[in-house]
Formats: sequence, structure tokens, C-alpha cells
Amino acid sequence: MKLQNFIQNMIKYILEQRRDLLRVISGMKKGYRLQAPRGQKTRPTKDRIKESLFNILGNISTESLILDLYAGSGSIGIEFLSRGARQAYFVDKSNPCIKVIKQNLNHTKLESSSKVIKSDSIRAVQLLGKENIKFNYIFMDPPFEQGLVINTLVTILEAGILDESGLIIVEHEKGLSFDGTLGHFKRVDIRNYGNESLSFYTQKQ
Repeated sequence: MKLQNFIQNMIKYILEQRRDLLRVISGMKKGYRLQAPRGQKTRPTKDRIKESLFNILGNISTESLILDLYAGSGSIGIEFLSRGARQAYFVDKSNPCIKVIKQNLNHTKLESSSKVIKSDSIRAVQLLGKENIKFNYIFMDPPFEQGLVINTLVTILEAGILDESGLIIVEHEKGLSFDGTLGHFKRVDIRNYGNESLSFYTQKQ
């Protein structure tokens, strides 16, 4: 029993330490270390997935407006900003996550091009829709196995916050079953990374 407790404590310690290994992988803030909320059930997007994602996206327009939902550490929105995006909105309902996002933005000196919103992501999308804001990229990484992917996509659709040429990126568990077409959104690509996947949605033309 003592050995089992020791092993569990070591695993917990290693996972806590690995939360400090997030980094900006490219752009003007390349190499900056980022923090992740300690003791939270967050899953920071792995560097290899993040690198693959931005290789797929290519150059980011300096006029791009970004929405990072279920933002956690804010690492995806920060990566967009590092690569030249004009502004990023970060949404999370967790106090520890909001604190870490603000710390990371302060550390990378990207506060002036950011807006941090403490809110449930679905509620935030509804409010942003009322402000008639259009995003070029919307990234969402909701907690797994809670049925949030479809609900969030539907809310984005109803709120009309995606620019007509915009892109939604959904990080989700591999094998999650949901339609490739949702209203006037269509899935144009899916990439698998171990037990996780990225799905890409655009608006039908």
C-alpha cells in the first residue's frame, strides 16, 4: 500500500511539473514558457498537436480575430497572437484558468491585443453574437465526454459569430460521433493524434 501511494504521488508530481512545460512554438513570442492551471482537470493541447495545427493553418493574417473557447491556459490563442493575429478573446469559466491566462498574457506581453472573459463558453458565444463580432478562427477544446461539442457548435451557428470565410477548430476525443454537416457548417478535415482529434469546420458557400 505504501509503495502504491508513493507511485501515485510521484505520478501526480510529474504531471504537475509537466504543466510548466507549455511553450509558444513559433512567431514573435517563440520559446516563451507558459503556465497551466495546477490541480485543474484541464488538458493543455500537446505541443505536437499545436505544431501540426498551425502547420495546417499556415500564415495567419494580421487582421485575424481569434476566439479561444474553454481556453484553459490560453496557449492556443497566444500562439495565434504570436503568429501575427490582430486580437484574441479568451473564454473560460474557471477562476484558476482565468488567473493563469492573465499571467501568460502578461508574461508574453500580449495583454493589449487580448480580451479575457470569465464565463461559461456557450453563454459567452451568445453574448458575443449580440455584439455582432465576427471571428476568423474559433478554437474550442471542451472537456471530453460531456456532450459540449455539438451544443457549442450549435450555439456558434445560432449566434452568427463566424466570419463567412472563417474556420472552427474542434479538439475532441478520437472516435466521437457527430455529423460532418451542421446547419450551414461543414467539416472539411479531421486529423487524429493518438486518442485525440482535430475537426475543422467552415461555412458552406
